[in-house]
Amino acid sequence: MQVYRGMDIGTAKPSRRQRELLVHHLLDIKTPDQRYHVGEFVQSADALTARISAAGRLPVVCGGTAFYIRTLLCGLPQAPAASPEVRARLVQRLQSEGLDALYAELCRVDPESSAHIAPADRYRIVRALEIYHSCGVPRSQFVRPVSLRADVAPLIIAIDRPRTELYQRINRRVRCMFEQGLVDEVQALAAAGYGPDAPGLRAIGYREFFEHPRIAAEGLAAARDPEVAGAIETAIARNSRRYAKRQLTFFRQMPSVQWVGADSHQLIAERVAPLLHGNDATGA
Repeated sequence: MQVYRGMDIGTAKPSRRQRELLVHHLLDIKTPDQRYHVGEFVQSADALTARISAAGRLPVVCGGTAFYIRTLLCGLPQAPAASPEVRARLVQRLQSEGLDALYAELCRVDPESSAHIAPADRYRIVRALEIYHSCGVPRSQFVRPVSLRADVAPLIIAIDRPRTELYQRINRRVRCMFEQGLVDEVQALAAAGYGPDAPGLRAIGYREFFEHPRIAAEGLAAARDPEVAGAIETAIARNSRRYAKRQLTFFRQMPSVQWVGADSHQLIAERVAPLLHGNDATGA
């Protein structure tokens, strides 16, 4: 979600100072109303890693979205390309019938995919149904590669923390976001014309504002009410903890992953050292 401009606090985007110290890529490349999908990420990341490596530097793919990272490392499934016509019909049905009806259909025609897609995940529900209605084959039948691509040789490190500590840090991070002005950020995005249907604003940290009944009835001004803000903060923290749990599960399925304690700085340095041989890693 850090690809979206104007979504800085809610995505914990690297600060300007951090970006001056270390070059970051694929930040602020989309407006919140534009879609961003894994195929686009893989294409961009492949080009960037090749360019960085050719310059004698070490490319670092960093993030918490295990699905995107695993797809980059293992390759894309051979699912059919997006169909604008089928998608338009599904979006029309979404507006007339509601998301619950589409999710119920997905559970019926592709139960395996529905088991891994949250009932509130509009994009993945529509995409899975789009695949089914485009070719008559469930999305789950298009097997995703599970082994590493032959043209990559990555060091895959997953940072591990005790679950209790992780959840405490998530709670503190959400509290910090509100102190930094998350309410102002969401109001600015809404004032710029981005609403709850914008792909970016369906992210955790943003969608909870629009899901609150007071805001749905009165608008975002209600977020200034401490009781409303507190309820939204609680919802964001809860959804973030659930997301973190799912990501940990996903990372455990990653091939060749090495789990390292978050405070094991020396061990991480030792694992990375062989990759730095012959490279100037500063700025990679």
